[in-house]
Amino acid sequence: MRTRIDTVLLDLGGVLIDVDYHASARAFHDLGHPDFDRLFSKARQDHLFDGFETGAISPAQFRDRIRQLLGPQLEDERIDACWNAMLGSIPQERLDLVQRLKERYRVLLLSNTNAIHVPAFEAIVARENGIADFKALFHGAYYSCALGLRKPDAAAFHHVLAQHGARPASTLFIDDSIQHVEGARQAGLHAEHLELAHEDVLGLVRRLGLLAYTISQ
Repeated sequence: MRTRIDTVLLDLGGVLIDVDYHASARAFHDLGHPDFDRLFSKARQDHLFDGFETGAISPAQFRDRIRQLLGPQLEDERIDACWNAMLGSIPQERLDLVQRLKERYRVLLLSNTNAIHVPAFEAIVARENGIADFKALFHGAYYSCALGLRKPDAAAFHHVLAQHGARPASTLFIDDSIQHVEGARQAGLHAEHLELAHEDVLGLVRRLGLLAYTISQ
């Protein structure tokens, strides 16, 4: 694979940063909303989360919709805290991996995320890893809420690669969501599904032989 790939495109959530998607439901539950999972499904049906991830819905509109679903008494700060509860840390060895990959490849990031999560995870990395400019870790980093495009749409992949003159046929995409992996393949990229129940990104990179030396854990 090293002879064919010159660009590595990484997902963020699950690949680099630990994410517990149930933590937000638990946080809302602790506020007295035990049926958040059901309401979450209802909000998904009216494309609240897709719209938020593409920037079509503002943070204020998102919070207002959450209040419509869960109750008008919820303050902005409480909504944000519950929504961000799913965000964990980025282990330092994964950031070290990015640096090692950059020695051999063009390394890009493409994340489906939103305007409440972005400052939250950037603050986590600044606080826990001492990194003031998270995007500077990559040759290019792109958030769906700023692009107006999201995975698994081919346009999202093609837009990001075009910014760097990268070809789909020489790009490897790594994501923990199978629908994004399938979308990338349909867009002409090589793509690997990171199955978090079995390995993390360090193990996947080692298994694929992307680096010529051992990645320490």
